[in-house]
Amino acid sequence: MGIVLKQSSRNTVIIFIAFAIGGVNALFLYTKFLSPEHYGLVVFLLSAANLLMPLTAFGVQYTIVKFFASYITKLERDKFLSSVILLPLFIAIPIGLLGNLFYEKISDFLAIKNQMIGGYTTVIYLVAIATAYFEVFYAWSKVHLQSVFGNAVKELYHRVSTMILLLLVWLEIINAHQFIWLMTASYFLRTLIMMWYAFAIYTPKFTLKFPDNYKEILKYSLYIILAGSAGAILLDIDKVMLPQKEAIELAAYYTVGVFIASVIEAPGRAMAQIVQPLTSKALQENDTNEIRSLYKKSSINLLLICGLFFLLINLNSTELYKLLPEKYAGGVFIILMISIAKLYTMFLGNNGAIISNSKHYKILLPYAIAMAVSVIVLNNWLIDFYGMNGAALSTLIVIIFFNTLKLWYVKKKFNLLPFTNKTVLLLLIIIVFYGLFYGWNFSFHPLINIFLKSGLISVTYLLTVRKMNISKEVNNVLNNFL
Repeated sequence: MGIVLKQSSRNTVIIFIAFAIGGVNALFLYTKFLSPEHYGLVVFLLSAANLLMPLTAFGVQYTIVKFFASYITKLERDKFLSSVILLPLFIAIPIGLLGNLFYEKISDFLAIKNQMIGGYTTVIYLVAIATAYFEVFYAWSKVHLQSVFGNAVKELYHRVSTMILLLLVWLEIINAHQFIWLMTASYFLRTLIMMWYAFAIYTPKFTLKFPDNYKEILKYSLYIILAGSAGAILLDIDKVMLPQKEAIELAAYYTVGVFIASVIEAPGRAMAQIVQPLTSKALQENDTNEIRSLYKKSSINLLLICGLFFLLINLNSTELYKLLPEKYAGGVFIILMISIAKLYTMFLGNNGAIISNSKHYKILLPYAIAMAVSVIVLNNWLIDFYGMNGAALSTLIVIIFFNTLKLWYVKKKFNLLPFTNKTVLLLLIIIVFYGLFYGWNFSFHPLINIFLKSGLISVTYLLTVRKMNISKEVNNVLNNFL
C-alpha cells in the first residue's frame, strides 16, 4: 500500500483544496452572482453533458486501465494507445451530425418546461466531447502510475476557472450568457493540458494498425460504454429531471445540498486514482492475496476517513444553511440521504474496480441498466410527491440496493469480503458520535459554531479510532503527526 498511500495522500490534498474552491463557487459565488435560474441552467447543461460523456468516450478510459498492463512490448502498447485515441470519434462524429440535423427538435424537447434551455443545447455536446477526451488522456497517465497531475487538473482546473469567470460576472465584465460559453471553452483547454501531459509521460509511435486482440477491446468497450452511460444516469439524471418536472431553479437548490454531501467521497476519489490500476495489475497476475489486501484496506480506511466527513457535514448542515441565501435553505434531508449513499459506496472500497477489471465485467451492463431504469422510475414517482427530497431519496434507495448486490457478487465470484475485525466497531463509533453531537449547537455565529463543533468532533473521533487501533495505516499517519 506504499504507493497507494503516497499518491492517495497527495491526491487527497488536491481534492480537498478543489472541494474548498468548489464549495466557495457552489455555495457562495454562484448563489450571489448568478440568478437561481441561470445557476440551475448551468447545473442542467453540465449534468446533461455528463450523461452524454460515457457514450462519446466509447468506454476508452476504462479500456486503457484494463488492457494496458497486458501488453509487454512497446510495439504492442503503441498499437493499443493509437487505436484507443481514435475510438471515441466513431461515436462523437455521428452524434454531432445527428445533433445538427435535429437541433431544433432536440432543443424544443429539452426546453419543454424551461425555455431558456433551448439556446444552449450545443453546450451539452461540446462539454461531453471535451470531458470524454480528458478522461482518455487521464487514464493514459494513470496506467503509468502517474495520477497526481491529472487529478490536480481534473479537480482543480475547472473549479478555479469557474471561480475566475464568476468573479468576472460580478465585476460585470461578462454576463451570464458569456459565462456559459467561456466555461465551455475552458473544458477544451483542460483537455489540451491533459493531452500534453499524457504524451510527455509516454509518446507512442502512432500507427493505424490495431492490436492483435482488437476484437476483445471493442467488445469490452461496447459493454463498458453501455454500462458507463447507465451509470452516469444514476449520478446526474436527478439534476436533469428536476427542470423537466419543476422550475429550473430547483436544480440549483438541489445541487447545493448534493455538493455538500459529495465532500464525503473526496478521499475515495483520491484513492481510486491509484488503486484502480493496481487492482487491474493484481487481477492480470491472478494475485489473490494482493486483491484481498487492497479490498480490505481500501474499505476500512475509506470508512474511517469518510465517516469523519459524514459526521462533520451532517452535524453542521443546519448551521451551514444559515450562511446561504434563505431561498437555498431546506436541503438538510438531501444532505443526509445523499451522504449516507456516498458513505456506503466508500465503505465498499475498490469493489467496483475488482468487477470492472476482471473477466466478469459483463455483469456491469445489466447491473448498470437496472440501476438506471430504477432511478428514473423512482425519480419520476418520488419527485412528484416530495420534490427535491424525492430525488435524493430515490438515489439513496438505488445505491443501497445495488451496491449490496455488488458486495454479494464479489463474494460469490472471488470469495472476498471487504470487512475486517474492526469494521463493526468503526460503524458503532460513527453511530455513537452522530447521536452524541446531533442537535448540539453553540449560541454563536454559525461560522464560529461550525468551527468549534468540527474541531471537537474531529479531535475526539481521531483519538478514539487511534485508541481502538481501527486502521494500521491511519494510526501510522496520526502517530507521525503527533
